[in-house]
Amino acid sequence: MAYGRGAAAVKAIEDVSLDIAQGEFIAVVGPSGCGKSSLMKLISGLHPPASGVLLVDGKHVDGPLKSVGMAFQNSNLLPWRNALENVLLPLEIVEPYRSGFSKQKYAGKARALLESVGLQGFTDKHPWELSGGMQQRTSICRALIHEPEILMLDEPFGALDAFTREELWCALRDVQAARKVTVMLVTHDLREAVFLADTVYVMSNRPGRIVKRREVKLPRPRELEVTYTQEFQDIVHELRAMIGKH
Repeated sequence: MAYGRGAAAVKAIEDVSLDIAQGEFIAVVGPSGCGKSSLMKLISGLHPPASGVLLVDGKHVDGPLKSVGMAFQNSNLLPWRNALENVLLPLEIVEPYRSGFSKQKYAGKARALLESVGLQGFTDKHPWELSGGMQQRTSICRALIHEPEILMLDEPFGALDAFTREELWCALRDVQAARKVTVMLVTHDLREAVFLADTVYVMSNRPGRIVKRREVKLPRPRELEVTYTQEFQDIVHELRAMIGKH
């Protein structure tokens, strides 16, 4: 994958090959500017590959995938809409082109999603009435409302304090276990990657290549106490030693 054309083109990703299983949780780590987010754009169909083959569910990707939900470091919630209305937004955009949108039809589903991540009692609150962690929970619910097969998370907890981040690790762990959705998490936090993922990929400096694939075989469900074990710390240190490699 490259940005620009001809001699001025900047390669973001080169010689990357990987397979992601249905229902697998993968994390991608690496130095800033290594192509982590670019890899996410490729897989979701938001940017075409300059060369190579990209398949999702056995089909060539030639445009944005409807089966993908995305959440980013900034929650990007609309300030004039409450949490429930923000979660319903993707359906309001898509459903009128299908069978017509009914807020009443989907409100129960959106409310159940919010409650599943600990936001019962906050569904009618606007973004400025929610903490940063609550805003990110709402953002993840918005990404899940149309029941995507793949959930893409680009540094979703990077701006949060350590305690809130760990709370959201557990919320995401539970949501993924319940829904069996395939998850790709881009993060700079190695502890986050090891706690959440089945497989961690380390990318090199730009142009990004996969320099390590590490399966995480810690038993599930994982509790936060596992992050203090020697086995967990050994995996984190192993991955840290690969950051910045060419």
